[in-house]
Amino acid sequence: MSPVTSVRLRCAVAGALLTLTLGACSSSHSASPGGAGGSAASSGTRITIKNFQFQPADLTVPPGQSVTVVNEDSTAHTVTADDKSFDTKTINGGASATFTAPSTPGSHPYICSIHQYMHATLTVS
Repeated sequence: MSPVTSVRLRCAVAGALLTLTLGACSSSHSASPGGAGGSAASSGTRITIKNFQFQPADLTVPPGQSVTVVNEDSTAHTVTADDKSFDTKTINGGASATFTAPSTPGSHPYICSIHQYMHATLTVS
């Protein structure tokens, strides 16, 4: 193999590795379309639980949208609609769950059924 071919081969391999590494490190999150400060996950919209708070506290999504809940606390939480239209059940600390937003437009207040002072609202429109 000539020195020029060897250098080209090493550059091609390095470029491929760099592309794979950057792809694995990049975030798939973007601004939520029409949302109230949420970020979109690849399968829908995201709610984060951190420091015993739902973030964002008010989120707007289209009907039937998948919503991923990420629990960044070390204790378990739930996302449970007051009207029971959605409920993640228990999400352990460091874990996540996904639910589907109701299909009819409206305001859906929700709580953590374990820590009932935690509350927020999902608006479907």
